[in-house]
Amino acid sequence: MVRLIYVAMSSLDGYVADETGSFDWAAPDEEVHAFVNNVMRQVGTQLLGRRMYDVLRFWESAELLADERTQMRDFAQLWRGADKVVYSRTLESAPTARTRIERDFDPEAVRRIKAAADRDLSVGGPELAGQAIRAGLVDECHLLLVPVIVGGGTRSLPDHARLDLELVDHRRFGGGTVHLHYRVGA
Repeated sequence: MVRLIYVAMSSLDGYVADETGSFDWAAPDEEVHAFVNNVMRQVGTQLLGRRMYDVLRFWESAELLADERTQMRDFAQLWRGADKVVYSRTLESAPTARTRIERDFDPEAVRRIKAAADRDLSVGGPELAGQAIRAGLVDECHLLLVPVIVGGGTRSLPDHARLDLELVDHRRFGGGTVHLHYRVGA
């Protein structure tokens, strides 16, 4: 069964970016990066908010495929191999391959994409993920908690949403990051 998964690097106090918009504290080390690559390897379509797309389109860069660091090259290949749906009211065109733009998030359209898919979908960006969570579309959450408290900013999980979760797996990485894998609606 195809799943819609939400993957987020989050501070311990629940933010994907601090009050200035910075997320440099969330840069994964090699071990965490390789782990995220393995999670993303199952994804055939990425649903992205505009800001998350602007961050991730970096991976379209040709020089990344020549990068000597295996996890960087691997993620660039995963990015290029996935279809991307970007939700934006202002983006006129997408400079990346395999990308289409949708003006509004439509839960029914996402259900149709999911029903037709043969590989998992991911939702990227906390605002878009919040919409998908509130619409009952997210099947699994992968939260990577970074050992830092930033005190405010962009929350990783939405307000005004209730989900019953089942812990499927957890892992502690050498640098102190912790992965929590939850199934929704258990």
